Amino acid sequence: MSEQTSPLTLNSGVPSTPAGADDALPQSKSRKLFDTPTGQRTVAWLMHVLFEACRLTGRRFSSRFQADFAREVGPFFREHRIALENLALAFPEKPAEERAQILSNVWANLARTMNDYAFLRELVAAFDPARPDGGLLEHHGIEHVFALRDSGRPGIIFGAHVGNWELAAAVGRTLGIPITALYRPPANPHIAEEIERRRAFVDRLVVSGRGAALQVAAALQSGRHIGVIIDQRLQEGVPIPFFGRPAMSNPIVGILARLFDCPVHSARTIRLPGGRFRLEFSPPLDLPRDKKGRVDADAANRMVHGIVEDWVREYPDQWLWLHDRWKM
Repeated sequence: MSEQTSPLTLNSGVPSTPAGADDALPQSKSRKLFDTPTGQRTVAWLMHVLFEACRLTGRRFSSRFQADFAREVGPFFREHRIALENLALAFPEKPAEERAQILSNVWANLARTMNDYAFLRELVAAFDPARPDGGLLEHHGIEHVFALRDSGRPGIIFGAHVGNWELAAAVGRTLGIPITALYRPPANPHIAEEIERRRAFVDRLVVSGRGAALQVAAALQSGRHIGVIIDQRLQEGVPIPFFGRPAMSNPIVGILARLFDCPVHSARTIRLPGGRFRLEFSPPLDLPRDKKGRVDADAANRMVHGIVEDWVREYPDQWLWLHDRWKM
């Protein structure tokens, strides 16, 4: 994850690869081979072959196979230990066996999310606004998306790495919400190219780094919407309570809401049994304000990160515990 950026240039949008995927490789000399030009091309080619194999075998079978495989190999990675420590601190009341099962499901969800890239266009095409409680993609709160679209105002839509975090952004575009998303492309340019061929739902991607803040501000000023994923650690962020402990977090939602006084919505996608999903869109949040009536950026950031914490508590096995979220 990018941790050397300012609060307004964070990799806070739709990631180019599932968060944790790049960091979930063993730390060994063999890993350096992947950083060579030949190694990068080889890894990208293997990813392409994997995606095509998934399509040949079908989403249900390939998803189940990759989930089972990830459950078996996950404990051999150093991120497994980090996740166990995180879970123990976040849920000290849960038995160790329950936390271990949660982590097993976390590995499975990460594998299923990677598998979904091979079928992303089909998943988005299956979305039916007229069927909120049936079909492959259930949805709740779609009226809030329509209201934002028709208001003519720019908005901020934040999410987290829960379930399949790609789908909410994908569906948003089909509903007429042009999204500008901050992201950090994979270090491997060949993997970035492979992923982008399979993704066609973000209206504009802003690469995190110098000048990204100005591009985001310009997008809001022009009436566009910002897509932000806020649950990653930001080394140069601000400490915000998360599961009762301070965590260096991205304050971009509160800052932009204060500057532009624009509506802020949340969006998440929950993975359901049987290869189905539920998309949830919130109404505009009633953000805390100061005595002058302006959005209180600090209080707003505590509020939105509290919402993410509630999501994680509700579905702990669908969040990525694999990164050192509380490292100060």
